[in-house]
Amino acid sequence: MIRIIKKKVEVSALGQHICMSAHKARRVIDQIRGRSYEETLMILELMPYRACYPILKLVYSAAANGIHNLGFNEGSLFIINYINIY
Repeated sequence: MIRIIKKKVEVSALGQHICMSAHKARRVIDQIRGRSYEETLMILELMPYRACYPILKLVYSAAANGIHNLGFNEGSLFIINYINIY
């Protein structure tokens, strides 16, 4: 009997020195939490907020980390709720 166990692997990216209030960034992050990678990119490109560009760069960076380091494809990536604003 072969048992296939799927592990939940998380990829992260850290954005530092972003001059923005947590409230403004959280307003954008709440819209993308739980969505797929492609859907997140579409949402961030169309939203009119200033916080979208740094968050878009972070999403690109996290996706690049997952693709390069762990061999994921873009269709299998999702945004989970571990986006923290300090």
